[in-house]
Amino acid sequence: MTQAFGDYQLEIYFNALSGRVSDFPMDYATLESRAVAALDPSLRSYIAGGAGDEATQRRNADAFAQWGVVPRMLVGAIDRDLSVTAWGHTFPTPVFMAPVGVIGLVPPDRHGDVAVAQAAAATGVPAMFSTLMEDPLEDVIPHAGETPSFFQLYTPKDRDLAASLIERAVQAGYRGITVTLDTWIPGWRPRDLASGNFPQLRGHVLKNYTSDPVFRRLVGSSQEPQAIVSTWARIFGNPLTWADLEWLRSLTDLPLILKGIAHPDDARRAIDAGVDGIYCSNHGGRQANGGLSALELLPAVAAACDGRVPVLFDSGVRSGTDVVKALGLGATMVGIGRPYVYGLALGGVPGLIHLLRMFLAEADLLMAVNGYPNLAEVRANIQRASAAQA
Repeated sequence: MTQAFGDYQLEIYFNALSGRVSDFPMDYATLESRAVAALDPSLRSYIAGGAGDEATQRRNADAFAQWGVVPRMLVGAIDRDLSVTAWGHTFPTPVFMAPVGVIGLVPPDRHGDVAVAQAAAATGVPAMFSTLMEDPLEDVIPHAGETPSFFQLYTPKDRDLAASLIERAVQAGYRGITVTLDTWIPGWRPRDLASGNFPQLRGHVLKNYTSDPVFRRLVGSSQEPQAIVSTWARIFGNPLTWADLEWLRSLTDLPLILKGIAHPDDARRAIDAGVDGIYCSNHGGRQANGGLSALELLPAVAAACDGRVPVLFDSGVRSGTDVVKALGLGATMVGIGRPYVYGLALGGVPGLIHLLRMFLAEADLLMAVNGYPNLAEVRANIQRASAAQA
């Protein structure tokens, strides 16, 4: 399945000949700065910030400079195949939109989850939707059309609520369940602490809870906002252990993906326990500071999986070039986080579509120029840069 994603540049150039110059930046740094300025001030720190002094967050992005791709000439890579197959689906692109818990609040109409689904439908880039949504999960997925959607679970302490959320996702048509492991308690986030801003405690992005019969039963008869928030805060974080995997596996026949795996031994043990996908991530540096970048950890995790299950990756991806490098280091699919939030913040659904097409065009053109007709060639021609080059 080949698509000429790089043709987006021709579309931009030919539109300019007719006097239609794009309103959106073509480089990530400019897009980010403009988008941060456009964001509601209450969301800026939550989206842009990380844990501690944000060293890990910066390291995530900087790590990509430690790797380079080696061009291969006289290949004639006229057609590039960026498609990937995972869990019985063939995706036209290896890119997906990673779960972002406050995406629903980003556009002025507060329907950001729907906007993400609409962009997925328009581009074929799948989205992984967070438990923390501003629209119920059943209302969002129809907007994704034929593009598969995935549901990310923050496992609550109440097992009946966890089972209910998963069953709702199954019935709604989501194609997989991703369980996040590293966010049962918030990390130390100075930017948010300085402003006292925690959207969930203000009653935001809780629609999957307030629309759930088990959660409503837990709240009790009043259903007042204060009762909803306090109930949510009481049951949100479940510090899962290996003993919980059998229970989680029993809740669905859908692909079960574990997000936050960073050690090869954990990857092997999870696969042996029946997990269908490993998601290498450090939550974009938002949860724990002082660690290695997710990219530095990816090769060992991918090697431990040894092709038994797909390997998903996010954290620090800021360009199509970064996408290609992560694929070269073993990722099956690469998640975009903050950049697509900024695309939505700057230009609504059209801005988000532009961001996705921009990343895909750069990745496709990089493969074309370097003589890589497929992702296997990317993996065969990536190497660590020397200290002087990095």
